[in-house]
Amino acid sequence: MCLIGMPIAQSLSPAMHNAACAALGIDATYGLCETGSGGLAAAVAAIRGPEYLGANVTIPHKEAVIPLLDEISPLAARSGAVNTIVKRGAILRGENTDGGGFLWPLRLGGAQLDQWRVTLLGAGGAARGVAVALLNAGVTQLTIINRTVERAAALVAALEDARADILALDDPWVGGALAASDLLINAVPTGYGPDATLPLATALLGRLPAHALVYDLAYRKTALLEAAEARGLATLDGLPMLVGQGALALQLWTGKEVPREIMWAAALARRDGHPSS
Repeated sequence: MCLIGMPIAQSLSPAMHNAACAALGIDATYGLCETGSGGLAAAVAAIRGPEYLGANVTIPHKEAVIPLLDEISPLAARSGAVNTIVKRGAILRGENTDGGGFLWPLRLGGAQLDQWRVTLLGAGGAARGVAVALLNAGVTQLTIINRTVERAAALVAALEDARADILALDDPWVGGALAASDLLINAVPTGYGPDATLPLATALLGRLPAHALVYDLAYRKTALLEAAEARGLATLDGLPMLVGQGALALQLWTGKEVPREIMWAAALARRDGHPSS
């Protein structure tokens, strides 16, 4: 098993997957496959070899990988993004476990998603899986904000749901969307292009209601989370989502119930610089 993407040197995925395999007694390892756009086809072809159970896919390949696969799940098709490749004999099937991983900590916390209005920053691969999961969970409104309106519009068109709409980052209605939101999600990858979260972190967070939750998919503390905490807002980073989506992927590869607490401990130790046991 491996992670296909770039850059991925700081990924926590090997630590948590290898810890889970050891706990389950599975003779398998999980590694990194640093892959630029020019090497994606070769990386996917390698997964067809007998030594692989499957692979995860991350930035920047979650959408580009789809034509290289034999089939994709309905969930992956609706989101237009694949983060997990599963081998079924000679067939490579694309799945999307991002949404399930995203919802895991919210459901553990008892979130009443069918009563929530949500603002989502970003329209890339991770945002796509999250958007589908939120709509399937019954949110009452989903507003997608992106620097490139055309990209957000393409996502909303694919979702085919009247509850989803779009705003440009500089649209004057952004403040109103935040004021009505129970949940603000940042799905803009840290370190990719201009930091689209900074205007919100410095000014617009003040428009959120006091009960709102700010959820950043980055698994380390970000400027957005720090600014939200300074305003007394509840926050959640992306480490639980990483563990949740990884556990769902490992279950697809192995057919076994996966020990999420072991994956969590390994990922947390790796993130915080402590050796995992």
